[in-house]
Amino acid sequence: MTLHDIRERVNVFLHPHRELVLGAFRTLNVFVTLLAFASLIAYYGFPLDSAIAGNLIAVIKAGFAFYILHFLTRWFFDFHPLRFLRANTLEAIMMGTLVLEGFSDMLTGKVFLGRALSPLGIESVEDWTVWLVQAYFLIVLIIELSDRARTLPKFRFHPATLFILSFLFLILSGTGLLMLPEMTTDGLGMNFFDALFTSTSATCVTGLMIENAETFFTHKGHVVLMVLIKLGGLNIIAFGSLIAVLARFGVGVRQHEVIEDFVNRGSILGTRGMLGRVIMWSIGIELVGALMLFIFWPGQLFDGTGDRLFNSIFLSISAFNNAGISLFGDGLADARVSSAWLVHWTVTLLVFFGALGMVAVFDLFGKDNLRDRMAKPWRRIGFATKIALYYSIGLVAIGSIAYLLLESGQGGTIADMGWTGRITTAVFQSATRTSGFNTVDMGMVGTPMLFMLIILMFIGASSSSTGGGIKTSTFAVVIADVMGTIRGRQHPQLYQRTIGAALRSRAWGILMFFIVGNLLGTFALCISEPHILATSDRGFLQLLFEQVSALGTVGLSTGITADISTVGRGILIASMIVGRVGTLTVAFAFSRSVVSRNYKYPEGHTMVG
Repeated sequence: MTLHDIRERVNVFLHPHRELVLGAFRTLNVFVTLLAFASLIAYYGFPLDSAIAGNLIAVIKAGFAFYILHFLTRWFFDFHPLRFLRANTLEAIMMGTLVLEGFSDMLTGKVFLGRALSPLGIESVEDWTVWLVQAYFLIVLIIELSDRARTLPKFRFHPATLFILSFLFLILSGTGLLMLPEMTTDGLGMNFFDALFTSTSATCVTGLMIENAETFFTHKGHVVLMVLIKLGGLNIIAFGSLIAVLARFGVGVRQHEVIEDFVNRGSILGTRGMLGRVIMWSIGIELVGALMLFIFWPGQLFDGTGDRLFNSIFLSISAFNNAGISLFGDGLADARVSSAWLVHWTVTLLVFFGALGMVAVFDLFGKDNLRDRMAKPWRRIGFATKIALYYSIGLVAIGSIAYLLLESGQGGTIADMGWTGRITTAVFQSATRTSGFNTVDMGMVGTPMLFMLIILMFIGASSSSTGGGIKTSTFAVVIADVMGTIRGRQHPQLYQRTIGAALRSRAWGILMFFIVGNLLGTFALCISEPHILATSDRGFLQLLFEQVSALGTVGLSTGITADISTVGRGILIASMIVGRVGTLTVAFAFSRSVVSRNYKYPEGHTMVG
C-alpha cells in the first residue's frame, strides 16, 4: 500500500467529521481572538499588579496555543496537505515561529528572538512579535467574518461612504488607545478630546500636535502613533483595492469613478495585487529611509541601539507618509538635530517620494516599466506621472528659491547659516510643504514666506499619494484650462494631451471646495479664537495658516496649535478629516443619486469677468 493510498483512506475516514470540527474551530476562533486582543490591550494599556498581569499573559499564551492547534487541524483535515502548506506559507512560518518561541519560553524563560537581539540593544522584541501575530489573526478574523456574512449583500455601500467610515474607525480606535493610562508618561492617559485630536492628526497624516510627542507619550504611545500614521497613509490606496473586492457585495463598478481622485483607475481595476505592491513598496522605501537615518544620526544622540533604531523607523514612516510627527520636542528644529544636514536630506527625499504618489513611483521605478523603457527608448512615462513629477519638482524649486530670497536677509530664519545650511533648509521647507516637518521655528518666518507656504500647502501633493491639498493634478488641469482660455483654444491641452470637459469640471470643483472650505474654516476660527487675534505677535495670518495646514493635511504650524480652544480644535478636526478623505468625496457621499442624465436645459448666455 502506497503513501497516497493511506492518505486516501484517512481522507475517507475524516470526511464525515471535517465540517463539524472545522466549523467548531471557526466559531471558537472568534471568541479566542477577541479575548486575546482585549487581554493585550489591558496588559499593555493599564498598570497592573503581578497576579492580574500573569493571568492576562496566560490568556494570551493560551490564544497562541489555540492558533497552533487550529492550524494543525486545518492541515490534518485538508485533502492535499502539501498544497495547503504552499497556499498558507506565511501562516505556516508564523506557526513555526510561535512553536519555537513557546519551547524557548518554557526552557529558558525568554523568547528566542529576545535572546537573539538583546546583544544589539534591541529590547521588548517579544512585545512587538506578540502584537504583530495578534494583529494578523485579528485581520484574518475580520476577513473570515466578512466572507461568511449573509446580510452584507443586502446592502449597497457607496464607495465614498465606505472610505469615510474606514477613516473614522481608525480615528476612534486610535482615540481609545491613546486614552489608556500606559500611553502617557503621567500614567493618566489623554482626555477624550485631546486624544481625538491627536488620533485624527496621526491617522489623517497631518501632524498638528497639542502635546510634545517626545515627553508626553511613553514608548507604547509612540508605537500607537506610528501605527496610526502607517495605516492612515496606506488607507487611501488600500480603499481603492478594497472597492474592487467589494464589487461582489453589491457595489457597482460604475461607482469606481469616485475613487479616481485617489489612484489611477486603471491601476486599481486592471492590475492584480495592487494593494500588495503598495504595501511592499512603501515598506521597502521606509526601511531604506530608516537605514539611512540610522547611519546619519549624530553620535551619542540616543541611549542605545534600540532607541536609535526605533527613532529611525518612526521618522522614516512619518516622513514617507507625510505625517510630520517626530520624537523631538521642537521637531527637526530641535538643537540636537537642527544641523544634521544628512538627516534633513533623507527626510526631504522620503517626503518627496511619499508626496509623488505610488502610481507615479510604480511608473518611474517599476521593474517592468524600466525594462520596457530601456528596450524601447521612445517609450515615455505616463501622462499622470509627468504631471506628478514635473509639477512636484517645479513647486519644490519655486518654494526653495522663494525661501532663499525671503529668509536670507537680516532677521530671516536662515540669515545666520552657511550656504550648506541655507540651501538644505530652503529645499527642506519647500519639499515638506505637504508633510509638516520643520527645521526652523515657523513662528519666526516672515509674513511674505508664510503667505508663500500657504499657497504651496494649498496645492499640496500628487494624486495617489499620502499628501493632501488640491493635488498637483488638479492644479495642472486648472492652469491648462486657464491658459487655453487665454489663448483662445477650444480644447485645452497639457503635455500634448487634450483635457476633457469632465476632467476640467472636476478640477474646478475640487478647487472651489478647497477655497470655500478654507474660507469657512478660517471664518469659524476667527470667531472661536479671539484671544489669538488679540495677541500682538499673532493674528489672522496665523489662523489662516493653521486652517490651510489642517485642510491640506500638512501639519505646519506657527506655534498656536496648543493655544487653540476646544471649539477651534473641533474645527481643525473636521478640516483634517475632510482634507484627508477629499472634499469631493464628502460631497459624493452625501449627494443624492441622479435619476436620469439623458437631458439638458437650453444654453444660457451672460457676460463674465
